[in-house]
Amino acid sequence: MSIVYLNGEYLPLEEARISVLDRGFLFADGVYEVFPSYNSKPFRLNEHLSRLDNSLAGIYMSNPLSKQEWAAIFAEVIARNAGRHQSLYLQLTRGISPRDHLFSDDIKPTVFVMSKPLEAKTSNAGIAAITREDPRWKHCDLKTIALLPGVMLRHEARTQGATEAILYREGRLTEGAASNVFVISDGVVRTPPRSRAILPGVTRDLVVELLRGDKVECREEEIDIRALDSADEIWITSSTWEIVPVISLNDRVVGSGEPGPLYRQANALYQDIKENY
Repeated sequence: MSIVYLNGEYLPLEEARISVLDRGFLFADGVYEVFPSYNSKPFRLNEHLSRLDNSLAGIYMSNPLSKQEWAAIFAEVIARNAGRHQSLYLQLTRGISPRDHLFSDDIKPTVFVMSKPLEAKTSNAGIAAITREDPRWKHCDLKTIALLPGVMLRHEARTQGATEAILYREGRLTEGAASNVFVISDGVVRTPPRSRAILPGVTRDLVVELLRGDKVECREEEIDIRALDSADEIWITSSTWEIVPVISLNDRVVGSGEPGPLYRQANALYQDIKENY
């Protein structure tokens, strides 16, 4: 039975309850983080908590807990749940108040943390993706719980026999519905730069760091969406998916139709970090 943390208590997931007046339920007024725990240790915790603070500041909230308090909660949740590797999910909403667009600064936030086993990657065979114009708001750098556009995009991808939707805005690549994107051509790895148009992915940043440390040219720059048509490799990254090669885009083969050599190099670097963490 999964054990979760909710507002100071550890309890079975089935017993966790929130009020129907919680602003997360009524307005999607909140933020979240998802990150792996490898060998029972939260991975890149400082980076995830820093991004959490950025998201909270963006919606006019303060972090109710210190780094040490968060770390203690994560350690307890990990210890109470099964799995050498786990995926942790934390959600902070503004809390309970009368339904009104205006909010008071003295509302007590709702704090929730849960965990589930993180399944090992069983295949590096690659996935299919589609491209779509980015329909989301202009603060995609904030990791808010207002995820309906991503839900709809993932559903549309599935109806097309694909796994992910890769997005563009005004002809420029942004990111996936729930991932960051890398484009590889002629031995050069490129990914869109940090901006309000994309989430500053923790795994994205780590991949850039690992590649540069291994002497691979890796650029953060604007990418024309048409560059995907001639790419040798395309990857998507996220904290739970890690690095995934895209071998089919809009029903067209990407590169050789198999995971490429730079993907294998990047994935080997990542797996080494993970297993020895």
